[in-house]
Amino acid sequence: MSFFFWKESSMKSLEENRYWIWLSLIPNLGSIKKQRLLEGFGSPEKIYMANRSELTNTNIVGEKVIDCILDNKTRQKIKYHLKYLKENEIKIVNYIDEEYPSLLREIYDYPISLYVKGNIDVLNKKGIAIVGCRDFSEYGENCAKYFGYNLARNDILIISGLAKGIDSFSHIGALGANGKTVAVLGNGLDSVYPKENVELAKMIVSKGGAIISEYPLGTKPLKMNFPARNRIVSGMSRGVLVVEAKEKSGTLITVDFALEQGRDIFVIPGNINSKNSVGTNRLIKEGARLVTCYQELLI
Repeated sequence: MSFFFWKESSMKSLEENRYWIWLSLIPNLGSIKKQRLLEGFGSPEKIYMANRSELTNTNIVGEKVIDCILDNKTRQKIKYHLKYLKENEIKIVNYIDEEYPSLLREIYDYPISLYVKGNIDVLNKKGIAIVGCRDFSEYGENCAKYFGYNLARNDILIISGLAKGIDSFSHIGALGANGKTVAVLGNGLDSVYPKENVELAKMIVSKGGAIISEYPLGTKPLKMNFPARNRIVSGMSRGVLVVEAKEKSGTLITVDFALEQGRDIFVIPGNINSKNSVGTNRLIKEGARLVTCYQELLI
């Protein structure tokens, strides 16, 4: 894969990142088209300075997106974002930065920027994603905590999505081992979803982990955001551990992304009479690696 890239050796200040922040605010502009615009113009600042004719001549975006790029209301939001990010100790890491997760940069539709609250140094730790049902069983809860705890105890970063159920228990397991964990959100970092995980998110940050998102402040946890979020969960990981998954589970979306990204799929077998095991047991039949203890994941 080839893409426009140069490496910055150290983090820029928020003010120096103002055009990257602006680029993240533009609606209707996905990762691939952002990549192509950056290839064409060379930097977010040059995109910001471009006029309608220059944007049209790229043949990358249509008139609707060009209107969004030139919209003054979006540009006026930069000042608020700079103020909020500074006051709340939220950083922005761009794909050209050394601190950006190196594995994530390898995927086809890598996010151009990530907002990060917490320890930026964990983004490049060797990690395993743990995913599974929101509607969990006691068995699933115990497995998620067991693997989260023991992998984190062995210096493996636990990556998940802070959702109810298996995601939360994997984070909790890692924290129980005084390990590091990253939660990838499907909304802006000015809020936590679900609300009952506000304290868990605070604990992740206070214990040396991080909560991250590609979405700018004010982005609501819309249903459409979560599949995109899942590509980051798998993309940052060396492998994905599936704890519980129903027959038609959102968890399987993460598995699909992981397979596209060339990641290993590990699956915990489940009770054949449990609806939460239909998806996991099918993955094993299809060739995913069955695991029953954390030592099998120490890669």
